[in-house]
Amino acid sequence: QLQLVESGGGLVRPGGSLRLSCVVSGFTFDVPAVGWFRQAPGKEREGVSCISNSGSFTNYADSVKGRFTISRDNARNTIYLQMNSLKPEDTAVYYCAAGTSCTVVPDTVDLYDAHYWGQGAQVTVSS
Repeated sequence: QLQLVESGGGLVRPGGSLRLSCVVSGFTFDVPAVGWFRQAPGKEREGVSCISNSGSFTNYADSVKGRFTISRDNARNTIYLQMNSLKPEDTAVYYCAAGTSCTVVPDTVDLYDAHYWGQGAQVTVSS
């Protein structure tokens, strides 16, 4: 069974940077596609970014384009989310999830068969 463990969250001032990591273990066949999602208090969960199993495809929510970068190191079974120019509205619990492939739908970031999720990492952007 797949397991995902996030790390790298914390408190940062507006304009600052953080890098989240998601270590994936327990897969026996194909390396999964991985998405990052976030949920702020009182809001619905939203897709932030997704990366294909090879890393050749990535997509981003409009709210983070140009500021966040997703990448993966399959040798380390780790997916990263580099977050720059952070804003207070980026404050949320961030989750990584593993699935079969990223969806390719305009204005949407999602992941097919996202059955496996990490425990979440709190990101707080505040002065």
